[in-house]
Amino acid sequence: MLDRYVTLGRSGLRVSPLCLGTMTFGEDWGWGASEAESARMLDRYLELGGNFVDTANFYTHGHAEKILGDLIGADPARRRRTVLATKFFSNLHTGDPNGGGAGRKSVVEACEQSLRRLRTDYIDLYWLHCWDRLTPVEETMRALDDLVRAGKVRYVGFSDTPAWKTAQAVTTAHFRGWTPLVAIQVEYSLLERTVEGELVPMARELGLGVTPWSPLRFGVLTGKYRRENRGRDEPPRGLWVTASLSDKAYDVVDEVVRVARELGTSPARVALAWLAGRPGVTSLIVGARTLAQLEDNLGALSVRLTDAARARLDELSAPTLDFPAAFLKGAGSFGYGGTTVDGETFKVNPLAPRTDAERW
Repeated sequence: MLDRYVTLGRSGLRVSPLCLGTMTFGEDWGWGASEAESARMLDRYLELGGNFVDTANFYTHGHAEKILGDLIGADPARRRRTVLATKFFSNLHTGDPNGGGAGRKSVVEACEQSLRRLRTDYIDLYWLHCWDRLTPVEETMRALDDLVRAGKVRYVGFSDTPAWKTAQAVTTAHFRGWTPLVAIQVEYSLLERTVEGELVPMARELGLGVTPWSPLRFGVLTGKYRRENRGRDEPPRGLWVTASLSDKAYDVVDEVVRVARELGTSPARVALAWLAGRPGVTSLIVGARTLAQLEDNLGALSVRLTDAARARLDELSAPTLDFPAAFLKGAGSFGYGGTTVDGETFKVNPLAPRTDAERW
C-alpha cells in the first residue's frame, strides 16, 4: 500500500502515504541504527513501493545524510525514483553565527553541504527545519527560490514554524512570483494535537500538505511505556519520552492498547492509522531503530479503525486549543443558526430574534 501515492499539497509531487524518517540512521547519538540496519530498513521501504525519504543536515551529526548518500545518491536508478527531502537551519559549526539559521549565507552553504553528503545534484524537497526569528522571511524565501532556479532544489516547505509566519511566507511568495511552499512538517499525534488549532486549518486553507513527525510521540504510543511500569526504566531518549508520560498520556495509551487488542493488531499501528485519517494529513513520517519496528509501522496502512474506536480515541486525546478555537466551534449558530450549509446543520442561536416584531 506504500505505492498508493498522494500529491503533496497543491503540487504535482507524488509521495507515499508513509514517509521514511531517518533521524535514527546512525549511532552517533547513542540510540540509533547501525549503517547495516539502516540499509535494511531503506531496502525494505523501497521494495514495498515507498518513495518518500526524509532527513536533516544535523541528524546524527550529518551521518544520516551520508548514509543516504551511499545508499541512494550513489545509485542513479534509486535516486531518480526517490523523493529525497532534507532540512536546513541547524548549526553544525558551533560558535559561527552564520553556521545555522535561515539567512541566505547559511541556507546556501547548508544546501551545498547536504548535496555533498547526499551525493546528489538536487534535493527534491528542502525544508526550513525551524522558524528563524532573526531572519526576515523574505530573505529565506528568496534564497530558496534562487536554489530552485539554480536546479539544486525542486520543492520547498516549512517545518516547526508558526501558522502566521508560514502564511506570511506563502503570501509573500505568491505576490512576488517566487517558488511556493508545498507542505508543512509538524509534530502531530494522539498525544500532541494542538496543531489542530491553527497549523492544520491553515494548511488546508492554503493548499499545503501536512506531514506529521513523531506520530508515535517518541515511541510512547507503541504501548512500551505503561502506567504500571512508571519510573522503572530510563528510556534511551530520556526527557523526550519521560516528559510525555502524564496521567492523560497513560489514559490515551491504555485506550490505544485496548483498541489494538480488539482489532488484533499492534498499538503502534492503531496510533498511526488514527493519525492517517485526520483531516489534512498527507504523509506520516515514521522512523524506526530496527527493521522489525519499521515493518510494524508500515502495517498501519492495512488497519481500519471502527467509528466507535476512533470516537473513543478522539475524546480521550482531545486537546485544549488557544483562543479562538473553542469559541469558533459554536460561532456557526451566530452566523447561520437554524440552517444546514454544505451538509452541516447549525443550532438555532438562543439569543436571536424569533419574529420580525422582535427586531429593532
